[in-house]
Amino acid sequence: MAKPEKERESRAVTPWRPFSEIARLDREMESLFDQLLFGRRDRRFLPEFWWPTERLSIGALVVDVYEEKNEIVVKTELPGMSRDDIQINITDNVLTITGEKKEEGEVKEEDYYRRERTYGRFSRALELPKAVQIEKAQAIFKNGVLEIRIPKTEEAKRKEIEVKID
Repeated sequence: MAKPEKERESRAVTPWRPFSEIARLDREMESLFDQLLFGRRDRRFLPEFWWPTERLSIGALVVDVYEEKNEIVVKTELPGMSRDDIQINITDNVLTITGEKKEEGEVKEEDYYRRERTYGRFSRALELPKAVQIEKAQAIFKNGVLEIRIPKTEEAKRKEIEVKID
């Protein structure tokens, strides 16, 4: 049985209008945002939505590890710390950096508008990518950046030879 002509016309391909879809998504996001902040009529603006009241803790150190011709270099940023607050150990080709960032002084919590700086103990262990001479490791701490340089063993150094072309 053939379908009526009108039903076939209504199934015609409708062109996709991406900008109308973006506008719809924008309206939905605006609505969700309004519900979050002003959902109920008697709900007041929540400053802790913008400024979290819980204290943030130090996460894992962010490091750069790279190889130079004769050594492995590890760099990390430790702002606000002194060299006395940091310990570096190398055991079985694993470099461990530990330390503690201490608060500078006692300030009453109600006097803060925002508190995002983090304090506490941290530790990061990194497996070194090559065999190294741990007894010759050196560390420099300058302007809040810790740089550790560890010479590679002779076997771990890249050997370069020139190959002649026949």
